[in-house]
Amino acid sequence: MSFLLSPELSALRQRVRAFVDERVLPMERAIVDEDRAGQHVTLRSLQAQAREAGLWTPHLPVELGGLGLGPMGMAALFREMGRSPVGARVFNCDAPDQGNMDLLLQVASPEIRERWLQPLVDAEITSAFAMTEPAPGAGADPTNLRTRAVRDGDEWVIDGHKWYTTGGGQASFLILMARTSPDQRKGATMFVVDRHAEGVEHVRDYGTMGEPMLTHREAEFRFHGVRLPDSAVLGGVGEGFQLAQMRLVPARLTHCMRWLGWSARVLEMCRSYLGERQSFGKILARHQMVQLKLATNARAIHAGNLMTLHCAQMLEQGLDKQARPYSSMCKDHVANTICQVLDDAIQMHGGLGYSQDLPFADWYRHARAARIADGPDEVHRVVVARDFLLGRLDLLV
Repeated sequence: MSFLLSPELSALRQRVRAFVDERVLPMERAIVDEDRAGQHVTLRSLQAQAREAGLWTPHLPVELGGLGLGPMGMAALFREMGRSPVGARVFNCDAPDQGNMDLLLQVASPEIRERWLQPLVDAEITSAFAMTEPAPGAGADPTNLRTRAVRDGDEWVIDGHKWYTTGGGQASFLILMARTSPDQRKGATMFVVDRHAEGVEHVRDYGTMGEPMLTHREAEFRFHGVRLPDSAVLGGVGEGFQLAQMRLVPARLTHCMRWLGWSARVLEMCRSYLGERQSFGKILARHQMVQLKLATNARAIHAGNLMTLHCAQMLEQGLDKQARPYSSMCKDHVANTICQVLDDAIQMHGGLGYSQDLPFADWYRHARAARIADGPDEVHRVVVARDFLLGRLDLLV
């Protein structure tokens, strides 16, 4: 395995890093404040600049306006975008739109692609992914899926209840998972649903531990006899779980890439304060307990980088199935890393870290969802342990 980036990719990474540091970070607060007021002037301006700089949707093929990057290229660039919690949205690479673009590109019918994909690529609309349901429906265990799609003549009729549909309240369309047969493996199907179709009830956007930010608002939906044509089926009937896996592994990695960039920035922000603040006769950076936190966090970020690049390289080589346990290991490690880095940053800054004068407290509330989203820690650890016990996880690759 070689994780060295090509000279071209390294140069591209530096361009993204410079764009984020010089243009996005100074405008970060303005983007968040405008968003809370229902405005997006600064965001739209930066998106136009990203497009003009040739950095728009780099994960997509050139014919759709992207750069045709594979997973390794995404790993390099998304990490730099992730230095800001609004960075990915500036480049139109944020979740859930980025994963939905990739899925539509791979399996959507021409009709779906024409209606929804290009506007999504152009950031004229946003999308959402509706799979999670309130108990006793699908959560960490997708086989509990209770939303139903029943055949009626030449249409499908959908009834069900979803929540944690991120960005659903503002989305133009949803990718919805519904049960189409009792089969535990092939009994689910994905549908593309117009968010404003008859029978689609947006119940509410509800509050969570983190403040709402851009499309990261959680929505609850009820579906009352929503009628869809065959052309709304994504992929094929019964392929829902298979497509979810196809979408999930790269999606986990892109989350990890963003979280690693965010973690690195937090640790860098600590450096200047620790070099100035005096406590018990010396600057904080000279205290060994502080140095232990720094070393532990630096090690965790570096390990996360290596895990992410390793898994991205497996995907680039077409080893999607083999990459699954490694993606679980990566997601579990990086999700815990971002939470620990932020927790330690708050601790090292004391009262200042806990205050609203620094963003760490707000960021921690957002980051805490990382250990639940795309599978909780416990599920990923079970996957790693199971595959190791079955001899499917080689620890020296």
